[in-house]
Parts: sequence; structure tokens; C-alpha cells
Amino acid sequence: MVILLLIIFFLYLCGNPDFVKKERLKIMADVYIKKGEGRSFKSGGMWFYDNEIDRIEGKFENGDIIDVLDFDGYYLGRGFINTNSKITIRILTRHKDVNIDREFIKKRVKDAVKYRLDTVDTSSCRLIFGEADYLPGIVIDKFSDILVVESLALGIDRLKADIIECLKEELASHGMNIRGVYERSDAKVRLNEGMERVKGFIGEPFDTKVEIVENGVKYMVNVADGQKTGFFLDQKYNRAAVGRLCKGAKVLDCFTHTGSFALNAATSGAESVLGVDASELGVEQAKENAILNNVQDKTEFICRDVFELLPELVEKGEQYDVVILDPPAFTKSRNSVKNATKGYREINIKGMKLVKDGGYLATCSCSHFMTQELFTKTIGEAARSAHKRLRQVEFRTQSPDHPILWAADESYYLKFYIFQVVDEK
Repeated sequence: MVILLLIIFFLYLCGNPDFVKKERLKIMADVYIKKGEGRSFKSGGMWFYDNEIDRIEGKFENGDIIDVLDFDGYYLGRGFINTNSKITIRILTRHKDVNIDREFIKKRVKDAVKYRLDTVDTSSCRLIFGEADYLPGIVIDKFSDILVVESLALGIDRLKADIIECLKEELASHGMNIRGVYERSDAKVRLNEGMERVKGFIGEPFDTKVEIVENGVKYMVNVADGQKTGFFLDQKYNRAAVGRLCKGAKVLDCFTHTGSFALNAATSGAESVLGVDASELGVEQAKENAILNNVQDKTEFICRDVFELLPELVEKGEQYDVVILDPPAFTKSRNSVKNATKGYREINIKGMKLVKDGGYLATCSCSHFMTQELFTKTIGEAARSAHKRLRQVEFRTQSPDHPILWAADESYYLKFYIFQVVDEK
């Protein structure tokens, strides 16, 4: 009789869709959001913060897939949880009937690749851009036939292997075979997730110096030791836009990194280009890239602090047809925005003073905490201080392979202006 009752109870559970779903997905916990919270998510975002959570019902381990419900039990979404992080929940889907399995990952990856094929040159590009591709916490860049992976969240780290394999399969279906994968999950933010920083090969080792071609310019990318994933792909089309202004020009490229803007200027017909960066490794790589493109005779790269060099150039009375300011993010938190604003104002004042009357200034910020409104205001203040007038040529942002997901503020970070600079008249 006991056995019969157990069988009947089991059949009852199997007939209950919610039980089957949670058992199959191993979703053992429901997270309830406080009344009035979750406003960012309800506007289209992907995150829930620790202070938005009311209670958690059920057992879980950090990194597990959980369901999220509003205070009144209304279903909000499914994602992964990590109580070590202020960003406690990252949502993968808003649909209750979607399983977080290999088919789910395959569909997300397929959509991401199709979007790149529709919008950018895919010889080298960002293939997965975290939240903006609905795979929160992971970035994957393609440099020729090499993939570089940056995993920043515990939950997505558990899905990483499947994401990589699905991506390789999808690329192969479009004739793009991948010969190696390198992991650059060495950002400090992983510590906030209770994770170690990781760097190394995923699979068989290979030469980590990879040659790529962008806008017709050749670069050697060091995926193991270069900044971030090895090269900044987000400025691809901004570099081309600046290159169009550089024919016959004398050009100053500040924060040149491995020479990307400088080489676009040189190969576009600039008369001379000076590239400046504080990184000796970056400067040496820039010199090698100049030789690779046969423009070493018209380019010079020096290792200097830009904040120290610009006043010296102003004092000497140097003038350039084109000045490029592509600094690193001066702020990575809201708390340091005020100091960052001073830094942006300072370099833009000096940069404008170095532009010939009627020449051009390309200036940008890559911090999402430095909003477009604040950056625009700061440049305006710099122009007044430098006694210059600005005529806007273009406002641009990051390349389309770094899509901006509205309501996910962190996905919109690059603000890029080109101005014609004229003396006050």
C-alpha cells in the first residue's frame, strides 16, 4: 500500500509543470523583490541589486539558476544568483517556460553572431558583449581566428564552456574556423564575485601574438599581455572617421596604446604623427605596428605621461592639424566622477590649445559613469577656458559590435566627438 501511494504521489508531481521544470533545471530557490523595487529591471535592465531583495525561499548555492518574483508573486525572470556581489542577480530570460540549457545558449550565440554579420566587419570584432547580448557577465572578442574570453560573473562562468563551444560551432557554419581560445578573466571585478582572477589557454596552446587587419591597417595583437582582451575594438569606425581628416596633416595622438589612431592617420596620408603613451609595452608595440604598415618614417612614438607632456608642448608653441585624445577611463565608480571631470577638462584645454586655427580635435570618454551630458558640458567648459570655439563635425559612440542595450546603462560607455577648433572671432 505504501509503495502504491508513493507511485501515485510521484505521478502527481510529474503532472505538475512547475515541479517538473524546477526539478529538471535544478531551480531550488525563488527570490522575492521588495515592493517598489526592481525599477531598472522593469525598464528593460538585466540586474537586481542586493538592497532590492526581500527574501529567498528555498536552498541555493552562489552561481545557481533561480527564479525571481515580485513582492506579490508575479513572475519576473530567471537568472543566476551570487550573494557575494552587490549585483546579486543577473537575469538570463524573462520567460518562465525557457530552460537554461545548451539549446538556450546555442540560440543566444546564434543571435549574437547574426547581429555581427549584419552590422560589422567580422574579421576581428566583439562577438559577445555581456548584457547587451543577453548573456550577462561574459565578453568574447575575435581576433582573426583566435577567441579571447573574459568571464566576470560566477553564474556565467559555469556556462562558459558551453558558450565557447556553441560559438565555435556557429562561426564554423559561416566559414570562420577558430584555432585557439585564450582566457583573460583577470579583471579585479571577479574578486567582488568571490572568484579568483584567471588567465591562460582554454584548450591547446598557440602563439598569443596575432596579426589582425582593421580599416586596412595591420596590427600585432598580444592577447596574453595586452590591455583588456588585447586590443580596443570599440573604436574601429571612429579611427576611420579621424583618418579621413589626416591627409597631409601634422597629428598628435595622445594615449596611443599600441598606435591604433596614429596608424590610421599615417596610412590615411598624414605628413607626420606623434603618438604618446605611458606604457613602454604599448609604445614598443606601436613602433612594431608602424613597421608592419611601412609608415615608420612618418611616425614617432614616445613613452611619456600625457598630463606632463601636453603643458610642455603648449609652452613650446607646438601646433597640430589634428589632436586625438583617447584616454583610459578616468572613473570606474560614481564616487570618483568629480576628479575624473577635472582630468577630462584639463587634457581638453591643453589639447584645444595645441590645435591650429581651423584644425580638428577628436576627444572621447570610455567611462559609462561619465555621461554624455556631463562629458559634453566638460568639453564646453574646456573650450571657454582655452578661448576656442568648437564646430561639431560628428558625435559617435562605440562600434556596433558593442551594442548599447537601453536601460542597461553599463553597456553605453564610449562618447566620441570630432570638432573643428577655431580661435575666438
